[in-house]
Amino acid sequence: MKIKKQKEVVNMKKPELSYPVFCFKYLHSISYVNCKDAGFFIDFLQRLQKLGQLGWNEINKSPRHSFGYEKIPVSAIKTNFRTTIMTEDVTELTVFRANGNNLPFLGLRLNDVFQVIFIETTFNDIYQH
Repeated sequence: MKIKKQKEVVNMKKPELSYPVFCFKYLHSISYVNCKDAGFFIDFLQRLQKLGQLGWNEINKSPRHSFGYEKIPVSAIKTNFRTTIMTEDVTELTVFRANGNNLPFLGLRLNDVFQVIFIETTFNDIYQH
């Protein structure tokens, strides 16, 4: 079902049909400035594509080291990263795996949009594993 709302079309769909949209507006530069492996980002893009195809319903059923996720406390993050998207009531971040070797990417889910804040290209750069 589609409805018009202020000159834009909004698709009213069932929650089980929702798919992630990945946003990089708040991506912290520590995520990429020291990365020397371009192949890592190719793998990461492939992972994002697969997550997008699965949808939130399947992601929620998947194990954390596969296509699922886990939560970590904000206090575990090594760097100061508060951005305008982070309010004081946010106490944890959602962690997905960025590629097959379990390097993580972290952020916040706001409805179907996942705001990527960190991508860890080297283990322990963002938080201690």
